[in-house]
Amino acid sequence: MDKHQNLSQTERAVLGLRGLIVHGQLKPGQRVIEQMLVENFGVSRTPARAAIQRICEEGFISLVPKRGYVVSGFTEQDVFDAIAIRGTLEGMAARMAAEKGPPPGVLASMKACLKALDEALQEPDMEIRQNEYASLNDRLHELLCDAAQSPMITRAMQRLASIPFSLNNSFTDVPPSAEHRVAAILRSAQEQHYSLVEAIERGEGTRAEALAIEHSRSTWKYLTLMLHLPGDVELPAGLEAALRGYSA
Repeated sequence: MDKHQNLSQTERAVLGLRGLIVHGQLKPGQRVIEQMLVENFGVSRTPARAAIQRICEEGFISLVPKRGYVVSGFTEQDVFDAIAIRGTLEGMAARMAAEKGPPPGVLASMKACLKALDEALQEPDMEIRQNEYASLNDRLHELLCDAAQSPMITRAMQRLASIPFSLNNSFTDVPPSAEHRVAAILRSAQEQHYSLVEAIERGEGTRAEALAIEHSRSTWKYLTLMLHLPGDVELPAGLEAALRGYSA
């Protein structure tokens, strides 16, 4: 039985294509076409097209005149800056939410999302677990922006979607050898979620800001794990240097 069968075709193609780029199997400047996704991930053309558009919005590929979609290149500074920018903005959002006091409905939704994330982490299949976690995680971070009650913060966060590695859910396919370590990263991130919501509810602005900034580094932990997987894993354009430099 195909372990991907409970994922939508679009979700399967998004995870797979993102993984090919992060793991260096698709090189900067290499073309990305629908047929590649159809053949590699067993999806039809419509989901393949949707996945390409999604990955383009995330900044991993770009549309080049007369060439179509091509893989973007990343430098060491690009990766560091993307995660640092997100952490800073989410820290500001968390502090604003705590100091203003989140709307009751938003706070209730955040708590409900935490419970749903707990349930998602109980899913035995890693790929389905990651997909459910990513969706709910996106929702929780959207609610964080809502809690800040700042249109400027919301706009700034929306613009981050076009910066590679800035997203909270930069997940890729995970080999069986790494599943336990990825699960530990997700559990740790979830514990940070609880602490963050607690700080916001208590009006602890400084603590909420610090927690949000620290939480953004979960992406570093995940990508560092991908780097150190067994085998010769080549990551795109400076990403390996960025991760090795950070973890040294």
